[in-house]
Amino acid sequence: MKVVILNQNFELEDGFTEKPKPKNNEVLIQIKASGFNPIDYQMLENELERKLISSPILGRELSGIVVEKGSNVTEFNIGDEVFCGSGSMGSNGTYAEYISVPDTIVSLKPKNISFEQAAAIPSAGLTSLQIFKRLQLQPEQTILITGASGGVGSFLLRILRAHHIHNFIVTVGSEENKQMLLKIGLKDHQIINYRHENLVQNLLKANNNQPFDVGIDLVGNYMAEVTAEVLKLNGTYVDVTALVTKDAHEILFNKGTLIMNISNYAYSMIKKYDYYKNSLEEISRMIENGNLIPSQYKTIGNLSLKTVLQAHDLLKNNKTQGHKLIMKHS
Repeated sequence: MKVVILNQNFELEDGFTEKPKPKNNEVLIQIKASGFNPIDYQMLENELERKLISSPILGRELSGIVVEKGSNVTEFNIGDEVFCGSGSMGSNGTYAEYISVPDTIVSLKPKNISFEQAAAIPSAGLTSLQIFKRLQLQPEQTILITGASGGVGSFLLRILRAHHIHNFIVTVGSEENKQMLLKIGLKDHQIINYRHENLVQNLLKANNNQPFDVGIDLVGNYMAEVTAEVLKLNGTYVDVTALVTKDAHEILFNKGTLIMNISNYAYSMIKKYDYYKNSLEEISRMIENGNLIPSQYKTIGNLSLKTVLQAHDLLKNNKTQGHKLIMKHS
């Protein structure tokens, strides 16, 4: 099968490899579309993320068609249209024509969306739903969301609005991203450009000159420090990036902040695979019922090294303009 694969020099290249065979509890999926994530390029550059590589074929989320299944698989049939976040649980990553994964992480694709829309869901959807469920937000709580125009941010905003949670302020870095958020229903006063001067003051002013109950930080580094500054005593800091600086940690500790770490990887560590299936099924129901609008996506190209490198570059330089980047496979 055709793949984009890491060579011995740890560089990506076009290649071919044998099509995987499904184990007893696995389904073989012909991938129709796959989504790109920042971790895809971070694993090539960052020592911490590199530890997560389990296959020379990268890529973590997909939609496709079941073409073969193991002897113990009863829930899926050949021809079923499915989607999933494979992470490190597949025979290979998603930069490939086929992947074999445990049936326990797979969900039927929502009937009313395309393969491309479905491939845009797993990583952002799982992360966003975990944030929402673990926070158990109340309508009166004030919430700051940094990096709100990215994949997780825009999906989270859709989930919050679907559950009538509207008391939030968000940060963006461009007028284009602001316009994207206005289109999905946010108000002008809810959107703060983090590139403008006096960011801390601007955020507090947007929140009626009060510190926030909850900070959901999807950026890290400097924005972790800003989020820490504007949180109230004993507030909640949601860490999605593991990029909290030493200064931010000190502020959070001194304020007695509850730090909530968000990790989809955690559930694969303890082989709690029903987390993935159940979460995707919940998202599917919301989409099919019309309660949740799928994220915007942009198809970069077909399965090839050129497409992968272009997507990595767009992600690295924050040029996705609020769109999930998608690769078509057939």
